[in-house]
Amino acid sequence: MSMRLRFLLDTNVLIPLQDTYQVLESNLANFVRLAGLGGHQLLYHAATVADFRRDPDRARKHRNLERLAQYSMLDQAAPCPWNTPETSPNDACDNEILYALECDAVHALVTEDRGIHVKARLRGIGERVYTIQTAEDWLRRLHEPRQIALPNIEDVPLHSLTPILALPFFDSLRDGYGGSEFDEWFRRKARENRRAWVYQDENGRLAAICIYAVQHDEQITESGTKLVGPALKLCTFKVGETVRGRKIGELFLKASFRYATENACEHVFIHANAERHDYLIRLLQDYGFGERGSYMGDSVLVKEHPKSAPNLPALPAPEYNRRFFPHFRRDRSVRKFLIPIQPPFHDTLFPDYHPHQRRLFAPSSSVGNAIKLAYLCHAQTNAISAGDVVLFYRTGDEKAATSIGVVDRFDVLEDAARIASLVSRRTVYSQRQIVKMATRRTKVILFRLVEHLPDPVPYARLQQEGIVGPIQSIRELQDDAFSRVLAAAGR
Repeated sequence: MSMRLRFLLDTNVLIPLQDTYQVLESNLANFVRLAGLGGHQLLYHAATVADFRRDPDRARKHRNLERLAQYSMLDQAAPCPWNTPETSPNDACDNEILYALECDAVHALVTEDRGIHVKARLRGIGERVYTIQTAEDWLRRLHEPRQIALPNIEDVPLHSLTPILALPFFDSLRDGYGGSEFDEWFRRKARENRRAWVYQDENGRLAAICIYAVQHDEQITESGTKLVGPALKLCTFKVGETVRGRKIGELFLKASFRYATENACEHVFIHANAERHDYLIRLLQDYGFGERGSYMGDSVLVKEHPKSAPNLPALPAPEYNRRFFPHFRRDRSVRKFLIPIQPPFHDTLFPDYHPHQRRLFAPSSSVGNAIKLAYLCHAQTNAISAGDVVLFYRTGDEKAATSIGVVDRFDVLEDAARIASLVSRRTVYSQRQIVKMATRRTKVILFRLVEHLPDPVPYARLQQEGIVGPIQSIRELQDDAFSRVLAAAGR
């Protein structure tokens, strides 16, 4: 049994695929290779033909239309009802392509067009629209899982990076800071012993950086908005193009939340350019950052990071978890579940789990696991909902509750391709694993990892706290029992 995905390719992806005079970027070339390896379909929409025909360059237009024939066109795509006579030709083309995705004509759309990504989010299908890098990463996870190492970011002093400041990696940052002013700023902050989280690629080259600092009573906008007390500022945030799709930005946020917790920072903030940092802003918004104003032409985004979980019973649990993560709703309005997981799957899902490691984040440590994860199983339960709390219990060797998360989404599916689409951005499941799971109705749990418990709670203690009997399948925890388990875990 195999799983074949259908990818709809936007015009800006098709053009370099067709142009034999253009060298394919490595991500695009590998995406095409992996699609062929897995037997996945690469399709174009009829609207793309109209888009090519509007090209004023006659030679290029003829070449593109001629070579388009070597790909398959999406058959009988439904006409888009969103278009009107006032819709521009370019917008009409985008809408036709997006409507095909909404009609489930394909599993995913691959495009570099920021406008299409924005439209897809507004229509609730943003999770199925990929850049070339994220689409390539998806197929790598499916077909080359053993070659995927979850990245680690490290905390380093800026002065350790000054010897490589001339690298092209920093060029885009120089452009944003006005050329040589960035180098001067960088060296000045290095002398002040400022630090950064960094990620190096498989060749040991710097591929991502987040420079940070704690500021006090900082005025953050031109209109005078001030954050009272200590606040964590993410001064510089860059993920290089060659490693996008590997969850590096998510890992930077994970490190920032941990650092803010340890240093009593009740806000985390960042300046971002709405045009140049569209993907970053979307990531930030998904973790509770909201716009508070502007500063020197950039948007200022702030996340509330209170020391104690806010008491907002009227706020739905999923929205509460988004806004205040790593705080989460744990009152009686949400259900709690204990999920048994075998050691090999636990190691895959939680590669940064270290039992009895109490300290959340030390300056010399690394962070090596994403926040958003996925878990597949064949448990009997159908009762889990978005906002519910899940407590993972490692069977076998430890026989202990180890990790806690909050549910983003729960589905019951048998379609391997649909399952693959849901978990594509979350974790490493090979095509073989997904296909094998999908021979039966599969429970898909998309969740956010809150933390690994400071003290794993052994089975004997779980029994003592009223959780009795063998833990062989997902079971619901009563509120009082859940609270006692957290207390036993040092929470």
